[in-house]
Amino acid sequence: MKPLHARYPFMQAARDAVDAAEIDLAAVVQRGDPAVERGLARVEAALEDGSVGQPHRQTRVELLSYPIARVLVSIVDEAVLTRSYARAEAASAHDRFSEELASTTELKSTSGDSLTLRDLLAEFDLLGHVRAEGGPLDEAEQYWIEVGSYLELAAGQWGDEWRLVNRTLTGGEVPVDHDELLVLCRRAVERRVESGLPLNVPDAIADPLEDEVAQLRETLAELDLTRDIDTVVPDLFPPCMRALLDKIQKGEHLEHHSRFAITAFLTSIGMSTDEIVELYEINPGFGEEMTRYQTDHIRGETSPTEYSTPSCATMQSYGDCVNMDDRCERISHPMAYYEDALDETDDDEVTDWREAQES
Repeated sequence: MKPLHARYPFMQAARDAVDAAEIDLAAVVQRGDPAVERGLARVEAALEDGSVGQPHRQTRVELLSYPIARVLVSIVDEAVLTRSYARAEAASAHDRFSEELASTTELKSTSGDSLTLRDLLAEFDLLGHVRAEGGPLDEAEQYWIEVGSYLELAAGQWGDEWRLVNRTLTGGEVPVDHDELLVLCRRAVERRVESGLPLNVPDAIADPLEDEVAQLRETLAELDLTRDIDTVVPDLFPPCMRALLDKIQKGEHLEHHSRFAITAFLTSIGMSTDEIVELYEINPGFGEEMTRYQTDHIRGETSPTEYSTPSCATMQSYGDCVNMDDRCERISHPMAYYEDALDETDDDEVTDWREAQES
């Protein structure tokens, strides 16, 4: 097993390495191998901060933690957990291969265990669908990807720049720069990780993992990402969402990631597309058709995925986490913040925004 396998456990070479080692996963979990603890940490980090946590120093433990994490996700079998886990694996992989591919050619040649762009594209059968312009594959700044592959991988991306109508389509190919190509690869990783989940887990593997599964269910309950919320009370929104809503109502421009965050939040608390479109009407550059399209895409009506509200860690990384209060200090997700605020407020004091609008 190579360090490369541990860094990218979703790759075929990593699976082949595990198979070649003839590892009995049931025996691994039954003896309480360190890979079990790391596998649990992998999934919990996905829920709490959108990553897979710090890698274990032992290559074997890190690699085996991946199939164990997939087993845990499968046993819990909650759609929000599956989505969060797949996105976290993809986000962490994207960070790793972006950094690795940016390293110098000299460093790559001496490491003996590095990833090349050619390897990455070949892994997802994209090598024959992408061509470089102005230099070798690993050094080019401009690429062209076949439109079918582009549409397939760009479908889940947020932002007008990903819409095909805003791209130059020439000879059945779409132009992308290096960073955009890696974003498409991240989407390919996400799909790979999510494929086949939930797994059919035999009792010999599931039974020894009862404590880990219970801990994950407790984490889910604490975050409360699975409960349906259909009450809209702006005064109880987390500070980050109140700030974004305030910008909308003042007619200020929002970055794409900010628009995604507030729109995902509003759909998650039960606001309809019409209500959200109405909110955006005074925003600069408002276009009803585009706003409606983006909102329906996020809620999963025009896309295969229903997008969840970004975690607090993600909001922080984009600079959207502002005005933190005491509740923020003990909660790691905007939805958990909102539900906690609702729970602590008397029902008589809660007035749904939609009812207020009608009165």
